Amino acid sequence: MPSKQQVLVANGQGFWGDSILGPVRLLREGPLDYLTLDYLAEVTMCILQKQRARDPAAGYATDFVKLVERILPDLQAKGVRVVANAGGVNPHACKDAVLAIMRRQGHKGVRVAVVEGDDVLADLDRLMESGEAFANMDTGAPLATVRERVTSANVYLGAFPIAEALDGGAQIVITGRGTDPGLVLGPLIHEFGWRPGDFDLLAAGTVAGHIVECGAQCTGGNYTDWRRVENMAMLGYPLVEMEPDGTFCITKHARTGGMVTRETVLHQLVYEMGDPHRYIGPDVCADFTSFELEDLGFDRVRVRGTRGSPPTDTYKVSLSYRDGWKAVGELTIAGPDALAKAQLASDIVWQRLAYDGCEFSEDEKLIELLGTNVCHAGIPLAGSDDPAEVVLRLGVKGPERAKIERFGMELVPLVTSGPPGVTGFAGGRPKATEIIGFWPALLGKDKVEPRVSVFES
Repeated sequence: MPSKQQVLVANGQGFWGDSILGPVRLLREGPLDYLTLDYLAEVTMCILQKQRARDPAAGYATDFVKLVERILPDLQAKGVRVVANAGGVNPHACKDAVLAIMRRQGHKGVRVAVVEGDDVLADLDRLMESGEAFANMDTGAPLATVRERVTSANVYLGAFPIAEALDGGAQIVITGRGTDPGLVLGPLIHEFGWRPGDFDLLAAGTVAGHIVECGAQCTGGNYTDWRRVENMAMLGYPLVEMEPDGTFCITKHARTGGMVTRETVLHQLVYEMGDPHRYIGPDVCADFTSFELEDLGFDRVRVRGTRGSPPTDTYKVSLSYRDGWKAVGELTIAGPDALAKAQLASDIVWQRLAYDGCEFSEDEKLIELLGTNVCHAGIPLAGSDDPAEVVLRLGVKGPERAKIERFGMELVPLVTSGPPGVTGFAGGRPKATEIIGFWPALLGKDKVEPRVSVFES
């Protein structure tokens, strides 16, 4: 029998860049057993891989280390355990930074675990030689077509290694790439003793993790009926109250902003949804049509009746590769006939580039015209229904960096050699930046070995 009849798991980070106040407030504003923090997206892994290539000590979410430094006293005082995928492509460096903070603050004997085995970049050639094609799940193309440009390759590990780390006494678990719901499912497996064949229970934990994985997006953030959301500045981050039988409530701490209703939960449930009958994860396939949502009022929504089925024999792999270059720049065109002038300015750029032998196809161009009248606020332009100003946004993409840089040289000259009213050029020329392509593939689970190690401050 599980030792607890209810476990409280809250997610305080929906992405790398989410508000640091989310986890800070979750610790301050109410009870909590586990704090999960989700930092990783597909493009993030490539960025971290590039950072590690420049510096062997880099490659993890540095914001997490700063957060730990701030909240560590509260974590210790309240006994809250943390699960974060902040390790990126260098979880041991992240662990070392966290342990250094603990030692500086005088916290001895605190266990920090690392879950790894997801990074298969160094093994790609060996795996391909053994017959793994890493075919693109969208196009069917073999990875060999872009192999020389691949910059990262990470498997979405499941939740059982996280549970193993918690079984080993870790107060903080640092992982690399894994599924977003797995951050929540791992603690539930640990607390309730759920096993690999408990598909309905694992599916319930997966659904719970999916609902809260984007942070406040299920408590009123990014909500269509946004006018109903009270005190959005202090949105409460989501809290899962899970019971051993897989029944759970989504809620938030009392007296925080936002709202938890059946509609806000549904709003998040359909996020990144493929086949709702078979939401595929490494631990279970969850049926998102099987459960009931009951609005209990007072910011509480109960979920029960979740059904699951066996997982596949493969992991999903997220690979990224260099896919050319891009540049985007903006100018503001203000005054009478702003729209016509912006259209003319756009035409001028393309014509001048063509004259110099630098042409772009239509699918390589970005042309956007935006306007809200901030330049002449309060001063109506008589006799015209046109916007008082237009933001002209132009961009290009392509395989040749020199060609993309050449585009960047033609935007600012419009200030003196284009129509009147051009401003907003203080940012200078738009620079060519690398495009990172996403390559989803599958890899047999027998080719991957998750590893867990526990360290002590």
